[in-house]
Amino acid sequence: MARHFLNLADLSTGEIRALINRAAALRRDPLTDTLSGRTLALLFSKPSTRTRIALEAGMAQLGGQALYLGRDSLQLGRGESISDTARVMSSMVDAVAIRTHAHAEIAEFAAHSDAPVINALSERAHPCQLLADLMTWQERCGAADFDAPVAWIGDGNNVCNSWLEASSMFGFELRVACPEGFEPDAERLRAAGASIVRDVGEAVRGAAVVNTDTWVSMGDDPARAAAFAGYQVTAELLDQAAEGVILLHCLPAYRGSEVDETVLDDARSAVWQQAENRLHTHKALLELLLR
Repeated sequence: MARHFLNLADLSTGEIRALINRAAALRRDPLTDTLSGRTLALLFSKPSTRTRIALEAGMAQLGGQALYLGRDSLQLGRGESISDTARVMSSMVDAVAIRTHAHAEIAEFAAHSDAPVINALSERAHPCQLLADLMTWQERCGAADFDAPVAWIGDGNNVCNSWLEASSMFGFELRVACPEGFEPDAERLRAAGASIVRDVGEAVRGAAVVNTDTWVSMGDDPARAAAFAGYQVTAELLDQAAEGVILLHCLPAYRGSEVDETVLDDARSAVWQQAENRLHTHKALLELLLR
């Protein structure tokens, strides 16, 4: 039976720790043949930079290959059902990574797939991003136990939901600073025991990690950005966090909006290391699901 990765909790905390260690080893020695002859299909309905590059380059470095399949290039775009597509595709490839608007579509595909399915982003969760985020936190802060406070600033979106899931699994405190009407998933918020605050200073005080993301995601109304006045991450805001704090942003970033013009280049910013870690953690995940 295929093992899927649709949410972070589809792995255990022990598996995530081992995956991070394997990702670090793959950074030191990137070229292997562990997935020689294996094929990954990328079924993407939304644009991608880091996810697509990490999966395509990662499969090549592991000795396999990736096939990029835009939804509209398939019969799926002409009305073939998700279940029928899943049955056919999973009989021809070894794994499928799906990037789409609706999480329900990924769940339906996985229910009919004989190959592992990876959630490469949905409106509900972005678990692959969290693997890289946790790896970066551990590397920059020596946070093997993930037990320090974390702040999320801005939209309670899919990445925030996955951070809530990580908080539930590892037990660290997560403070979410967001405007009214932009809160994350209520069920995950309760499970994590996380707090919602409206003051960004309160959220970052003593935090080891400060997280943010774009205020206008793919398909969102640009007018929603007006609701986030006062939620920009600046160097001055990071000054209120713990000593040694790191800034994370899953990218793409819009300087002058959710972050000021210079904070991504601050010494406390870990966003470029975080982006590179997408490659290493994706490779470790592919090995885990396919070996």
